[in-house]
Amino acid sequence: MDQIEKLLRKIGPPDRQRLLGVVQKLLGRQWVGLDVKKVQHTDFYRVRSGRFRIIFHRQQSTRDIIIDSIQWRREDTYRKLKR
Repeated sequence: MDQIEKLLRKIGPPDRQRLLGVVQKLLGRQWVGLDVKKVQHTDFYRVRSGRFRIIFHRQQSTRDIIIDSIQWRREDTYRKLKR
């Protein structure tokens, strides 16, 4: 079981539904209304959804969106990102 699956099982149904809705919008390229920002000094982007952060990047060759992690916002949320 990967980290994203584990988090989704751990959180409550309202948060889970909200996060899955945001993920569907991201994958469908419907970014309107989402708080999408580029993480400084990396090729990653982030979306805020309440106290959670969805970290993703866009694959250069196909422009597909790859979700790297979904985490609770903490002090070190963005420190581990290197690219």
